[in-house]
Amino acid sequence: MSLKVRGLLAVSIGTVLGLSLSLGSAVLAERQDQVRGDLPWEEARLLAEVLERVKRDYVDEVDDESLMEAAIRGMVANLDPHSSYLNAEEYDEIRINTSGNYSGVGLELGIAESRIVVIAPMESSPAEAAGVVSGDVLLSIDGVPVDSSDLNDAVMRLRGDAGTEVRVAILHAGSEDPLSVELVRSQILVSTVHSDYIEPAIGYVRLSHFSETSAADLRREVRDLSARAGGRLGGMVLDLRSNPGGVLDAAIEISDAFLDDGLIVTAEGRVPDASFRLTAEQGDILDGAPLTVLVNGGSASASEIVAGALQDNHRATVIGTATFGKGSVQTVMPLSHGRAIKLTTSRYYTPSGRSIHMRGIVPDVVSDPAVVADADTDPQLSRALDFLKTQRVARSNTE
Repeated sequence: MSLKVRGLLAVSIGTVLGLSLSLGSAVLAERQDQVRGDLPWEEARLLAEVLERVKRDYVDEVDDESLMEAAIRGMVANLDPHSSYLNAEEYDEIRINTSGNYSGVGLELGIAESRIVVIAPMESSPAEAAGVVSGDVLLSIDGVPVDSSDLNDAVMRLRGDAGTEVRVAILHAGSEDPLSVELVRSQILVSTVHSDYIEPAIGYVRLSHFSETSAADLRREVRDLSARAGGRLGGMVLDLRSNPGGVLDAAIEISDAFLDDGLIVTAEGRVPDASFRLTAEQGDILDGAPLTVLVNGGSASASEIVAGALQDNHRATVIGTATFGKGSVQTVMPLSHGRAIKLTTSRYYTPSGRSIHMRGIVPDVVSDPAVVADADTDPQLSRALDFLKTQRVARSNTE
């Protein structure tokens, strides 16, 4: 499959994982000639005037580099919650994190209602072990309040060497009293795909986020599950709950893995590279066996692309609660001296033309785990298994 825009796609910059990005160095090279044009001299003069006033009269001395970086950060951050300026250190962190090795506390953060919120804690992370959950509001780090207009700052303050401690104040949904949590940063090697053979001929695949290896890992796990089922699975559960997103290519490839044809996703932007229309190629790894997809409020971005593609193509039944609702694509564009900007370049749409931004994917079957008292059960998974069993019986009767 040819893909014009390679990169990462997610809700926002992740605290531990740079999942919010799409790497776009090729895009930069093609756009160099488009950056030139008439400068807005009146506005440039105003900027210079403000910089000079701050340098001369501000209570503390501030150097030119710090002032210019602050001006650039403010300009880009003011566009939307997902666009930001990255200095050399931040950009280097992103490139390292895409390999799946990182040191931090294991949080994926986003901005909602002018607050920094937890999209999802990463599996087996210090944050998950400490009880931080999706929807928690991040209030402070080491006693210093977070700035909801500067997500990057919160991201970088939560990073650090493995073994070091960081104290965060969070607010659980429905609670009025903040909770102080001590976290010990750790080195984490992310494994994005986990599988289990949970019922006769039925496989379960959990995808924690979308990395560069996720599509290949998923295909390998499905092959192993099929072998355990005697060569062919009778059905499968794809669990995307609390999956905050990741690599755009992986979302496309995983959607394609379950489709023989059909549209996967479209995107629209102002420049040619930001607009694309991607379709599936023949080859369903389940050979048409029933498929269910589990989602919740922590399923975002790339997860929503997969859920939307499989739902709109009538390939899978989506079960759970409404997803996060992030329908834009960010591209990381390298600048001089190892710096970059992360810029929203596209809005994407499901095959039926739906924009899920601020709306999310509405499941075909709504199943709320909060209504079940037994904490040892997974009602959404049970609902998915019951549905697959029914589909298997119906399919057997027609063959």
